[in-house]
This record gives sequence, C-alpha cells and structure tokens, in this order.
Amino acid sequence: MKFGLAYEMQRPELDDHAVIEETIEQVCLADEMGFDYVWFVEHHFLTTFSMSPCPEVIFGALSRLTKRIRLGFGVVILPYHHPVRVAERVAMVDHLTNGRVDMGTGRSAAYEQTGMGIDPRETREMWEESLKMIPQIWESDYFEWEGKYWNVPPRQVLPKPYQQPHPPIWVAALQPATYELAAQRGIGVMALGVSAPSVLEPHISAYRENIKKAQPVGQFVNNQWLSSVFGLCGPDNSATRQLCTDSLKTFFGPGRPYVQDQKDVYARLLDQWGGIPEHLQQNFSRYVDVPAEGEAADGGVDLSGGTALAQKIWEEFDADTLAERGVIVAGDPDSCIKAAKLHEATGVDQLQFLMATETVAHDKVMESIEMFGKHVFPAFR
Repeated sequence: MKFGLAYEMQRPELDDHAVIEETIEQVCLADEMGFDYVWFVEHHFLTTFSMSPCPEVIFGALSRLTKRIRLGFGVVILPYHHPVRVAERVAMVDHLTNGRVDMGTGRSAAYEQTGMGIDPRETREMWEESLKMIPQIWESDYFEWEGKYWNVPPRQVLPKPYQQPHPPIWVAALQPATYELAAQRGIGVMALGVSAPSVLEPHISAYRENIKKAQPVGQFVNNQWLSSVFGLCGPDNSATRQLCTDSLKTFFGPGRPYVQDQKDVYARLLDQWGGIPEHLQQNFSRYVDVPAEGEAADGGVDLSGGTALAQKIWEEFDADTLAERGVIVAGDPDSCIKAAKLHEATGVDQLQFLMATETVAHDKVMESIEMFGKHVFPAFR
C-alpha cells in the first residue's frame, strides 16, 4: 500500500505567502521521508478554506525541489478548462518531474461552478467529453474534435507526456455510482468521502470486479483505489488523536464547503463512519433507532430527532472510536499502523492523508510527516 498527502492549502489567517512556504517545506520533507504521492485540489472562491486554485503552478516549483514523490492533480476540474489546455499543462508538469504526474479529474460543486459561469446540470456531460478528449490529444500526432462543448480543427498539441503512454487517470468519487463509472472507464477511484474502511470494503470489491470489463478512455486501465482519511502521527497518542479529530470535525463543520446545502449530511457522515457507536446509542437511546454496530452502512441510521440530533451525535463522536474504525489514522506510531492496516486489508492501493488543515500547526504537520516516515512506513514495506 502506498501513502500520500492531500492539500487544500487552508489559510485561516489569510496569509497567502505563509501557507505557500509552509506547504512547500512540508512536501519536501514528505519526499525525503518516503511518502509516495502528494495531491493538490483545485478550488475557487473558498476564502479561508482553500488556497489551491492552480496546482500546476506549485507543481512547477515542487518538480525542481523533490526527487521521487509523485505529484497528483487532485483534481483537475474538467468543466472549467479547455481539454487542450489540460492536456498541455499536465504533459508539461510530467516533463518537469521526469514522469511523476498523476491526473485526477472531477466536476466540483455548484457554488464554484456558477462562479465560473458553468451550469451545474451540464458538468457531468462536460466531464465525460473532456475525459474522452485528453488521452486522444496525448496520443494523436494531429488531433481534431467535434463535440457538444468543444470543437478543435486539426492541430498538433505539444508537448506529449513524458510517461508512456500517458499519466494515470483518476476520478474523485463520493458515491457508488461514480465508483461504477470509474470501473467502466478504466480509471482509478479517489474515494474522498472520508469513510471507515469497513464501509468501503464492498465497494472496493465491486470496483475490482467491474473494472475487468472496462472500456478504458486511455491506453491502459488504471486499476487503483485511493481512500482519503485524516491522518496525524505524534508521540502522545491521546492528544494526537484528539487534534486529528478536531481537524476532521472543523473540516466538515456546519456551513463548510463539503457539507454546505447538503440534505441529511450528518446522518450520512455517521453512516460513512461506520454507524453510531454503542455508547452514543445508549446516550441517545430515546431518540435513535439504529441497527447493531457495524450494520449502519447497510440499513442507515433512523434519527427520529431529525437533522439537529444527527449533528449532535456527530459532534460527540469520540476520537478513540474514529481511530479504532480507521476513519482517522492518528495517534502514536503503533496506533497509526493499526488503523492503516484496516485499510490495507480491504484492498486499498493508496491511503491519502489530509494532515495540514487550519487547526493543525505547521510544526505538528512536520513532526507527523517525519514520524510516519520513520516509524509507520517500515511496517508496510
């Protein structure tokens, strides 16, 4: 199993320069400590939440400062960009890194889409059309296209990627329908919902089976599954788990971008985290009708108290249960190894850590990166 870092480049104090410098320092250390991947999001308009609108720019710097870590677009929002420009930029970074690039793809959310003048109802078709075009651009001497959203007369598009035939292609996925679509298209799954491995395990098995029948958009099938979690390693097991839990709950707190305007979001998060733990069932027994622990992913959570109750239970979800279920990979090295092995047992190819958030200081991130490299990774290699 491989290990990666994810970056939103959060900036609670609106200090753009500081977050850029700290991010570069962290990624350089991750390269030294044996992390396999680093992934940068593409977000726009999310003040204080994310300052990563153009990953290819920071990749230009990191291509010269790192030696082995792979640089992943996590993800390119295909509806925002002409496919020719995507193909050119990814190929250019691939050359700068001597072939260390992966291309994740996605569609983003309505708030950002409308800010870009994109109709959210059309983004699925735009993603599909662009996804078909980009590998053909890389493969063609002269490329031409007539489609619904883009038309290109015969043109040479350079450079071609350094990797042959082209960089691995992925899609950001939050639901089973996208896992199935990824298998059909022969691309990797980036399961970014932050779920317990027990919840994802049947979906991983289905993906492995479905991808056998893939009609790949590119020249090869990228049969890989990435699971995203919050991660933090430190010498104090309890304190590190709690710090990571605070980071997770701040990230998905009320009004934040990944939960904003979503219906029943906290009930769904409880399901993703493996259901309501027994001690919280007892605490809220007057209001909760829930299957036995571990069955929530199948039957769901029936909260007669509604959305407010689901949020209250979510808020009280404790750090130890999150760590024991693998929703967070956090604590001392032994705890991190134990949680990561839960993911490994489900067939995950890559575990992606969101570590540098607005609630985790730069020095704690640096300490964590070093401890993962020195004390956790050897258990997997």
